Amino acid sequence: MPELPEVETVRRGLNQLTLNQEITGGDVLLDRTIAYPFSVGEFINGIEENAIATWHRRGKYLLAELSSSSPSSTGWLGVHLRMTGQLLWLHRDEPLHKHTRVRLFFGDQQELRFVDQRTFGKIWWVPPGVPVESIITGLAKLAVDPFSPEFTVEYLANKLQNRRRPIKTALLDQSVVAGLGNIYADEALFKSGILPETLCIDLQLKQIKPLRTAIIQVLETSIEAGGTTFSNFLNVKGTNGNYGGVAWVYNRAGEPCRVCSTAIQRIRLAGRSSHFCSQCQTLGGVRRRD
Repeated sequence: MPELPEVETVRRGLNQLTLNQEITGGDVLLDRTIAYPFSVGEFINGIEENAIATWHRRGKYLLAELSSSSPSSTGWLGVHLRMTGQLLWLHRDEPLHKHTRVRLFFGDQQELRFVDQRTFGKIWWVPPGVPVESIITGLAKLAVDPFSPEFTVEYLANKLQNRRRPIKTALLDQSVVAGLGNIYADEALFKSGILPETLCIDLQLKQIKPLRTAIIQVLETSIEAGGTTFSNFLNVKGTNGNYGGVAWVYNRAGEPCRVCSTAIQRIRLAGRSSHFCSQCQTLGGVRRRD
């Protein structure tokens, strides 16, 4: 599933390519991709003749602020890529991928295509004057963004205190940290020297401080690399992300640690894979012994 760096990479690409361009029409090939309005015709009518003013990111959501000379238009266009969603900026003559779900048409024969193999991705049009969170309800549940000034050591410590669950599981909770997922939770825990099964309640402030720093660092590094492509992720120009080639632990089970050469291990926590180095990461401040 695309995480914060992948979604941020797409946002930046969209802001380079689509701003101030009017949506001239669209075609919905899979009706259930449109989460709101419930009528596909109403969705197309709502976005037509609107231009993209700017793209925002909130957690893993993409939000396009729309602009128009007509007060009855505008509103917001929301997108969640979920597991396999891709937004691709293409010429209209490009052959349709079999998993194309939605097409948005622009001038000069350009279009923005939503391609989604697993069909879990969603798109919303939020009418003008309607609070975005009332339509895209997942936004209201999001914690602060890791790049927000509010994401302080004190904030993270408060979110983790008294929780008797593994830190890896907590970091995947979007009400704790917005945008973080399996890849970068593993990476941040490695860089901060914390084992994934460490209980939140056992973490001390001296461990939470480097964890916060590591979260920001691995996200910044991945954004610079254009995100991670292990299966489906592509940026808006159809290019793979490059972070996977420099990942510390994620998807590297059995390979030598880049720091100490110990074989990277993989376990299951709450149904998700977790990768770690048993020598470079600790549990409750004590070196793990296998």
